[in-house]
Amino acid sequence: MAAFTSKDVENLFQRQFEVWETAKNNFEALKGVKVKALKVGNATFNVQFNPGRIVSSAAKVDAKSLAERKCFLCAANRPAVQEGLAWENYTVLINPFPIFPRHLTIPCNDHTDQLISGRIGDMMSIAALLPEYILFYNGPKCGASAPDHMHFQAGNKGFMTFDTDLAKGDKTLVKEVEGAKVEYVKGLGRVAFVVSASKKEAGEALFNELFAALPQKADETEAMLNILCWVEGEEWKIAVFPRKQHRPSCYSAEGDANILISPASVDMGGVFITPLEKDFEKITSEDIQMILDEVCFSEADAEQLISILK
Repeated sequence: MAAFTSKDVENLFQRQFEVWETAKNNFEALKGVKVKALKVGNATFNVQFNPGRIVSSAAKVDAKSLAERKCFLCAANRPAVQEGLAWENYTVLINPFPIFPRHLTIPCNDHTDQLISGRIGDMMSIAALLPEYILFYNGPKCGASAPDHMHFQAGNKGFMTFDTDLAKGDKTLVKEVEGAKVEYVKGLGRVAFVVSASKKEAGEALFNELFAALPQKADETEAMLNILCWVEGEEWKIAVFPRKQHRPSCYSAEGDANILISPASVDMGGVFITPLEKDFEKITSEDIQMILDEVCFSEADAEQLISILK
């Protein structure tokens, strides 16, 4: 299948805005969303009040709920007005409930489970086709609102903060091979491992090694994680955020302790999405750190993973 370009994607946005009022209005509404910046460690987190994202944040992803609803990523169930760009066995779509000024969803054409195994090369290839974007992957119990259908998402660069904050992190080299290396990053509020690769195959292999070393719970279909992937100069960057929990305790807490946040890749990338205004107003740096501490690996967990990789 012929590759698409960033210009093709921009043309897709313009065509969709001409005929799809819901999507156009939702992207327009982003211009008026409230945003505030909070410091967590050496990192900056932007908190966005975005009521349109209640669909994703409050999504029921238990087996019964998934079985009872039609898959919104399958071609047969998408709005008739929605069109896409074909690439390999994926279709590039605009996301009608955006977080980013330019937000894409890239589902597999087959209705198959959300699993990254064997697909990091696809993610890297798409990132190379979209140099102005950061791709992201939410694990089936790490923020994915469609864990029953394999998909990536992408958002324009300059929105998330992790890629620029990365320079402020405390990095430790874990492993290096010809054409790629993996580093452990501390000091940015959450544990991260970053693969840097000038050679695609080497980066793919190092990611697979890292992924294979992650602990997997007996009742999970894959190790819990979020992934960001982008191209920087002549290199691919693959940021991996290992997880130990789906949602923080504040998600289901009663009364004032409740904060309706279900962290996914965008939150790990430095933008916390609050679909409720009361949460946007009250959330603090301490709340963000508490949420990250609950759902992400601890430094002790990271050290254990490093010992396996070495």
